[in-house]
Amino acid sequence: MYKKVSHIGVAVKDLEKAKEVFGTLGLEVEGEEVVEDQKVKVAFIPVGETRIELLEATSSDSPVARFIEKRGEGVHHLALGVDNVEAMLEELKAKGVRLVDEKPRRGAHNTLIAFLHPKSTGGLLLELCQE
Repeated sequence: MYKKVSHIGVAVKDLEKAKEVFGTLGLEVEGEEVVEDQKVKVAFIPVGETRIELLEATSSDSPVARFIEKRGEGVHHLALGVDNVEAMLEELKAKGVRLVDEKPRRGAHNTLIAFLHPKSTGGLLLELCQE
């Protein structure tokens, strides 16, 4: 079951510059970390119950770097909070939804995550996120 919009991932070239922009808007960074598996440095900005996740590539071959190269900076993905990522993946796969991740993996803030392919979700990269 879907619980909430967990976060909105935004691909940026320069994390420090992006943090300044959101700071000007009166929003503060909650925390930062590097997610080695995904080759990104992330900063989370809380807005009510949802967070904005700023994503800066740490390698030129990261998915975020490729995204920026093709599409420029901007919204990268929408993350939906779920109770059980693995069960949701099984349910969605049975319904014919194309998955990027067949099994959950570790994400920022020690969450379990998995991505759904944009070709199955109307062009939007969706992330399932279990806290």
